[in-house]
Amino acid sequence: MSDDQELVTKPFKFVTARTDARFPNQNQTKHCWQNYVDYHKCLIAKGEDFAPCRQFFLAYRSLCPSGWYNRWDEQREAGNFPVNLNV
Repeated sequence: MSDDQELVTKPFKFVTARTDARFPNQNQTKHCWQNYVDYHKCLIAKGEDFAPCRQFFLAYRSLCPSGWYNRWDEQREAGNFPVNLNV
């Protein structure tokens, strides 16, 4: 990098899941799963424009490994997801 080039940085906001009293242990696997399910139930019930659904999205995206929710997305699309989201 030459001296005449200026380094430009962009602000970054780190977003993670809030504390949830239902999941007090260090292992957050169930917390990850529940937020994924809640997000998709919220989308079905309220639609994509319903802003409070976003809290579930941010929570599962920060708690779950990407391989998990990618596999769950594939299962939902294939119709063999283990939870009925239309309830």
